[in-house]
Amino acid sequence: MNTLTKMGRDLGDWLLRSLRWIGFIFIYLVDSLILDLATTHASQPNLANRLVGAMLIYSALLLAFLAWRYNKQLRANNPRGFGRTKLTSQRFWQLMGFFVLMMAIQRLWIVLTSLHILSSPANQTAINQQVMQFPFWNLAYAILFAPFVEEMIFRGIFLNYFFSKNTRLMNFLGVLVSGLIFGFMHANNISFTLLMYSALGWVLGIAYLHFKDVRYSTALHFLNNLMSLI
Repeated sequence: MNTLTKMGRDLGDWLLRSLRWIGFIFIYLVDSLILDLATTHASQPNLANRLVGAMLIYSALLLAFLAWRYNKQLRANNPRGFGRTKLTSQRFWQLMGFFVLMMAIQRLWIVLTSLHILSSPANQTAINQQVMQFPFWNLAYAILFAPFVEEMIFRGIFLNYFFSKNTRLMNFLGVLVSGLIFGFMHANNISFTLLMYSALGWVLGIAYLHFKDVRYSTALHFLNNLMSLI
């Protein structure tokens, strides 16, 4: 009976954490929706500006909430020792190594697309169209805002929620699963495009575990988005 009770509590705790994490995704999507509405109404400057103002306020609150929640998690349980690590010349070059790896994945992606082995990612095509309609705010959102929020949700909070034990197996599974979910969020179907997005997510996950500081994976994500959109 005690074993069944414990199993029930563990399952209930897992479901609660899952719902909370899905909630983080939802509030992030709401922010994206506001920007989508502003883009749709780009031909109506007054309405578009009001929507941008609402997005900026919402984004600031979202950033503050995610940072608070992440730091609260680390204070409660942080077996891997995540925090702030000083940027040294060694870490800088290691970071550049991760960046080169991400660019190699992107280059392979471009080659496979040009050879018609892969189709152009629908997510990237949609972003490019939005940038054409409403350039400044869509670029600012994709390059500056999205990397921080996605790293907090897909790496920081996710790994602490579901793969908090500091073992090789948990680290491997955490990076694997978080990368796959990251890929699904961008590709929305099972395809080689999903694999490419997941590969980028795996590199970000490995970087997060390697540097033990979400700022490094965020910087990588920022550089990746910048190179994809310029």
